[in-house]
Amino acid sequence: MINILPRINELAYKSRTAGLTQAEQVEQQVLREDYLREIRGQIENTVTNLTVIDPVGEDVTPVKLRIKRADIQ
Repeated sequence: MINILPRINELAYKSRTAGLTQAEQVEQQVLREDYLREIRGQIENTVTNLTVIDPVGEDVTPVKLRIKRADIQ
């Protein structure tokens, strides 16, 4: 679990109920950007490590993905 998620949720709740100060709004935006960066990194890592196999059993992984995987390794 991403460790900033509880704070993001806390600020979201406060935003809906009492409102946020200017500093809290800035903090919320920074935390959301960090969260999205983390999620995108996880998705990119997952996709990069995929291998696509057709019904016959042959590797049909897209060339772009193979190149990206080779660059990382």
